[in-house]
Amino acid sequence: MLTRLTRLQLVTSLIVTIGFGSAIVIYLTAPPPPGDIPGYEPQETKQYLREMERYGGKANVMASEFNQWFASLWHGKRLAVTVACLTVVTAVTYLVAATPLPPDADDPRDAGSGRSSPGPS
Repeated sequence: MLTRLTRLQLVTSLIVTIGFGSAIVIYLTAPPPPGDIPGYEPQETKQYLREMERYGGKANVMASEFNQWFASLWHGKRLAVTVACLTVVTAVTYLVAATPLPPDADDPRDAGSGRSSPGPS
């Protein structure tokens, strides 16, 4: 029979092992980024940015840049880094959520444990 602490450590180590193992495999097998025409990025030209700002304001330009950045996290070697970061977040979240809280000092269920709870005088 596994104790709670052993189970907690086992599940956490499985999360970390699977996550980092997947990140390593993704990193090693990721194809190189597709090559566009060298030196030509249509989304970064002044004319394109000016038109984006004209139609939607600065918020439109910022939203477009955020969208491009976020989309880039899910391809190639950046995906491996994203998986590694999500692995750490998942493992820490599991540890925090699965760790039991200490017993409350004022809990009436602990009355038989020999501890006296402060009561009205």
